[in-house]
Amino acid sequence: MTELLLSLEKSKRAYRIAVSCLFFLQGICFASWASRIPSIQQSLHLSDAALGGVLFALPVGSMLALPFSGWLVNKYGSKRVATNAILLYGLTLITLGLASSTILLIAGLVVFGMAGNTANIAINTQAVGVEAKYERNIMASFHGLWSLAGFTAAGIGAFMIGNAIIPLNHFVIIAAVIIVGLALSFQYLLPDEQRSATSHKLFVKPDKSLFLLGVIAFCCMICEGAMFDWSGIYFQKVIGAKDGWISAGYTAFMCTMATGRFIADRVAGKLGFKKTIQLSGILIGIGLTMATLFPYLISSIISFLLVGFGVSSVVPLVYSEAGKSKMMSTGQALAAVSSIGFLGFLMGPPLIGFIAGISNLRFSFAYVALMGILVTYVVSRVKPSI
Repeated sequence: MTELLLSLEKSKRAYRIAVSCLFFLQGICFASWASRIPSIQQSLHLSDAALGGVLFALPVGSMLALPFSGWLVNKYGSKRVATNAILLYGLTLITLGLASSTILLIAGLVVFGMAGNTANIAINTQAVGVEAKYERNIMASFHGLWSLAGFTAAGIGAFMIGNAIIPLNHFVIIAAVIIVGLALSFQYLLPDEQRSATSHKLFVKPDKSLFLLGVIAFCCMICEGAMFDWSGIYFQKVIGAKDGWISAGYTAFMCTMATGRFIADRVAGKLGFKKTIQLSGILIGIGLTMATLFPYLISSIISFLLVGFGVSSVVPLVYSEAGKSKMMSTGQALAAVSSIGFLGFLMGPPLIGFIAGISNLRFSFAYVALMGILVTYVVSRVKPSI
């Protein structure tokens, strides 16, 4: 009996390490591309406006994949879809380094976005399965590894740029790492799931609880989008930070978001899903309100630290809760929630710019603070179990 328990524990640990590897590989692939955007802009002689148009191809690809990703996971299983999608992700990264024209770069980014989003759904489906074996919250730690991969890729990117290594050679190295990582982890991934009764359907309408989880993700991803796209501008124009401090808010946010994901599972285990999300929403609301009311360097850095902690747990815990749906398969539930949430990531930054245009940037950040408060309210409407 003892040997059986030890064997089961080892298999759980192997599953967890393998799925963690997938999160890390996906994160390092995406962040490697992001780290070389300035280099590619320079090599293709793109203006800022032209670059903005080109970069829009990435979310377009992600949106195109959303209706199909859950269906693919249902039909072929998350293990097969995850490994193939990440492999395509890495190979497409190479094509981005090869792109010799704007049109080729746009085409590559559309495929890159499609592969990334399909991998996202499949990997999170694997994570939900591993979490079920542990019978406790571990989803946020998986997402923490994605964030850690971002820091790793940023460091590698800085090294590559500093040594004048062109994006193509950089991306070939990352793709090789991805292939090796997939080869090592494949046999330890969870076996493919049995097909559900809804596996033949391309789209399944989410029930009320899943829809509300999607709304929570939507609000949170508006906040994430604001931090990613507008934090530096806020520090530059509102805080009046000097050049060396313009990225301080973004760095503070990213540090606490990554750290928060490694402790969120433990917090959720003690407080439960609802209270943890409510606390997260409060931290987002307080942090952004502080940044709005006290637009000074130190207070704003502290504010962005709070926002990072607040944002860190929301999407992982929402995905974990969605994966427990009894109304549809894990893949389709995650795709439905992800689709709603991703709209927030797309709509948030332009909306902030629009509000700033008709009023000012401080007012637009006050609007984002309301999204945090809305997270706290909406989660109170979600049923305890889906």
